Amino acid sequence: MPDDMGSFRVDVEIENPARPGEKRTLRSVLVDTGAELSWFPADVLESLGVKRNATWRFRQADGTILERWTGTVVISVAGKRAGDEVVFGEPGDLVVFGSRSLEGLNFRIEPVTKRLVDAGPAPAAAAA
Repeated sequence: MPDDMGSFRVDVEIENPARPGEKRTLRSVLVDTGAELSWFPADVLESLGVKRNATWRFRQADGTILERWTGTVVISVAGKRAGDEVVFGEPGDLVVFGSRSLEGLNFRIEPVTKRLVDAGPAPAAAAA
């Protein structure tokens, strides 16, 4: 059975909203719906001047807790753009495209073709 069964990767472009036009492309980023936030290398975020906003605590599969800084970026994937809070990944951390970024860009996963596809109209409350 292949190791990558059920997983796939996308190219992600990130930009500091405070410095529009300066972008970095991260190639072959793992799409991970089990991750709340997207994790990008701290050195890439720092090269864009992304400010550290807050620390988050994360529980790993083995139960250990780790802390990481987060910051705000504009994420572009497959022609869509959205702002999101992302993790400053440290050496050894995976680079992942998480569920909050996935939803913010209004994508869903097509499991057969392993692609991101438009999720269609977002739910909304109708005025009475």
